[in-house]
Amino acid sequence: MESNSSKSNAVVVIGGGFGGLTTAFSLSNGKKRPPIILIEPRKRFVFLPLLYELLAGELETWEVAPSYKSLLASRGIIHIDQYVENIDLDKEIVITSNGEEIKYGKLVISTGSQPDSFGIPGVEEYALMFNQYQDVAKIKNLILSLNNSPNQNLFIVGAGPTGVELACKLADLIVQPIAINLVELGERVLPNVKSFNQEQAEQALRKKSVKVHLNTRVLKITREKLEFLSILQDQSKSLSMSHSGVIWTAGVKSSIPNGLPKNILKDRKILINSQLNVIGYDNVFAIGDISYDLGNPLFSTAQVAMQQGEHLGVNLRDFFDGKIVNRPFQFVDRGEMLSLGVGQATLTAMGLTMSGSLAFQIRRMAYLSKFPNLSLGVRSAGSWLCSHAKNLID
Repeated sequence: MESNSSKSNAVVVIGGGFGGLTTAFSLSNGKKRPPIILIEPRKRFVFLPLLYELLAGELETWEVAPSYKSLLASRGIIHIDQYVENIDLDKEIVITSNGEEIKYGKLVISTGSQPDSFGIPGVEEYALMFNQYQDVAKIKNLILSLNNSPNQNLFIVGAGPTGVELACKLADLIVQPIAINLVELGERVLPNVKSFNQEQAEQALRKKSVKVHLNTRVLKITREKLEFLSILQDQSKSLSMSHSGVIWTAGVKSSIPNGLPKNILKDRKILINSQLNVIGYDNVFAIGDISYDLGNPLFSTAQVAMQQGEHLGVNLRDFFDGKIVNRPFQFVDRGEMLSLGVGQATLTAMGLTMSGSLAFQIRRMAYLSKFPNLSLGVRSAGSWLCSHAKNLID
């Protein structure tokens, strides 16, 4: 293996999700830009908040999951579509899955998260996930199967935003009488969202006849059965129900790259300071789901990752422009928006608190404005406006 010493001044970004891609794009706008290398094995970027609309056919693939090739065109960003095998912080190199050694001047770790099975038997073997582009096709096949076989049980495990949004969307897409069950370990759905959105979501679930199982722990999943423990008023009851599909949205864990020293890790996250530097390394940064600032802990959301990416990109641009500026990161809460079925949403954002079809339209336009590629966002917005105008005429 040969070290790529010609790019020793390069900014290497590991992970092309919200945080990593935003950092690379922001840095690419600088006047004295260094070489920018994005290491991301996937072919497509996925705008996760709109994955539900792709499932329902409300948006097209190019709008929700554009290829990195199209996003990076004319940006001058080198895309290496491999996995990172190891990081050596002392030698300042990243080793890819094909054995290539890449020397960095600045390193940005933004490897995000992945579903966490919590060691529960059967989750990895029998449950579907919903956090990647490929998952859409799998769940569409499940919908087709359920629509051809009425009176079945579908389980969604985890009543956070993903579980609730998915339950509402599936309730609209499945036309046969199917029992949709939403299983939650806690006492309420959406425990960490704003009260208005929580209340609107609970109303939507009731209206769509989604059966919510609160205070319920999944014990095991088999090919045909879901075993769980229901805890009510200091009493527990073990139950087993047949299923025709289980979708797991119960939690995620950080995707830690190999080679990082244990002293910079806490609870499977990388410790950072207020400038987003990895503790003890001035030229290494961590953002998004993978990072943890002890002095300012934040929820792992796309909003946080994008703001961190933009902030880090500006700081790095100043550095390469010769300005000694390293501003601390400050998160600005811009609110919450949740899809509650086909053409329906709830939001508490931008000074607005509302639900319904208008909230759905505002949510979509707000997300389109956040697209990592401005021209793509404008194109998608234009497509939506034309479609919306046609529906009004019809």
